[in-house]
Amino acid sequence: MIAFIEGDIATLTPTQVVLNVGGLGYEVNITLLDYSQLHELKRAKLYVTEIIREDAYTLYGFLEESARLFFDKLRTVSGVGPATARLILSSFAPTELASIIDSGSVELLQTVKGIGLKSAQRIVVDLKGKLVLPEEPGGMADGSLTQASLEVAEEARRALTTLGFTDSSVRKILKKLLAKDPSLSVEELIRHSLKQL
Repeated sequence: MIAFIEGDIATLTPTQVVLNVGGLGYEVNITLLDYSQLHELKRAKLYVTEIIREDAYTLYGFLEESARLFFDKLRTVSGVGPATARLILSSFAPTELASIIDSGSVELLQTVKGIGLKSAQRIVVDLKGKLVLPEEPGGMADGSLTQASLEVAEEARRALTTLGFTDSSVRKILKKLLAKDPSLSVEELIRHSLKQL
């Protein structure tokens, strides 16, 4: 599975970018919001979701990992395919989308082309409280932690939530552990956290 692709921008349109990685061109579908940032760059790193079907192999890429995660969550909603999920993320940044869904703003979701009342309601019901921004320190940053510590904490958080622990409980424990010792490695954070989860 491809987690991300980093390379030189060979070609760019509002809907697609071709990244040149060591002479190999990856055609990646993008959102309009990312396009507005990509056209100012010569090189980019995109977090990728692969969609493999009998008749097609498609890549969807995002500048922010939170957008990729939201794209995957949106596709779990009945009736929301990759094209619709990309349209939603072309209209709203991840922070906006999380806020819209958590506040139940069905009418704002309906402003996206192809999203009717029933689809908007289904998205709110299915995803309310489930869209958590991974880049946000989520209370782990209290001003005393370095950027390196925050990156270590984020890596540990991803690993622990992948194992099935809830995001809120993981963040709470990581915050406590880092308050005691900000120099802990990813492995140490995970080991200590597993004893308390």
